[in-house]
Parts: sequence; C-alpha cells; structure tokens
Amino acid sequence: MKKPNQIGIWMDDSIAFLIEFTTKPFEIQTIVSEFVAGGKKSSHLNENESLSSSKATILNKHFSKIGKAILKYNEIVLFGPTEAKLDFFDFLSEDERFLKLKVEIKDADKMNVNQQHDFIKEYFGKDL
Repeated sequence: MKKPNQIGIWMDDSIAFLIEFTTKPFEIQTIVSEFVAGGKKSSHLNENESLSSSKATILNKHFSKIGKAILKYNEIVLFGPTEAKLDFFDFLSEDERFLKLKVEIKDADKMNVNQQHDFIKEYFGKDL
C-alpha cells in the first residue's frame, strides 16, 4: 500500500503555515492572507453573518491558494487558535477535488515554528 501524503496546516485569520510530514527535514510553506478580521480573533462564517463581497473574495482567494498547495496530499490536520480552520474545512467540503481527503481539525494555541513541527511529528508519527 502506498504511504499517504500527509500535511499539517497551522492557521489563523491572516496566515497559514503548511508543514509536510516527512522523514526529511521539514519545509514550511507560508501563505499570507490579505484578509484581516477587523481586529477580531475569530471570523467563522455562517449563514447568519455576512461579509462584504470584497472581504469574502479575499478570503476565498486565500483559501484557494491553500487548496491549490495541498492538492497532492490525502491526509491533512488543520490546527490553530482561531475559527479559520473551520472556515477552511467548509471551503474544502464544497470542492469535489477534496472530498476524498482525510481531514482532522485540532485546536491549538499560537505556536512557533518548532512547536508546529513537533505537533506534526507527534500527530502523524503515531501511524508509524
């Protein structure tokens, strides 16, 4: 059986760090959003809330960039301190290209790069 391609995405409302799980040294890809949630730490979208079309467009562009970067992966863990991971999960759920992905969502505090690396190593390392 082919070993799954695994990636962790630490994200908040303004940035996403994509960290591939590998036995080689970790590389982190950073994707920065133009979207700032008006000083709020959470910007979870639902039917009862509305964003201006420009903010929604910026958020959609940000999620599209992340989505494009993760097309080759089949296992993903989304983690971070805000609701952005839930918004991104909703975005993935609406795109048929991502329907076969195994996605798990974990709450996590603000983390530095080493903490993110350790989180990914511990999360995916349990399958070794």
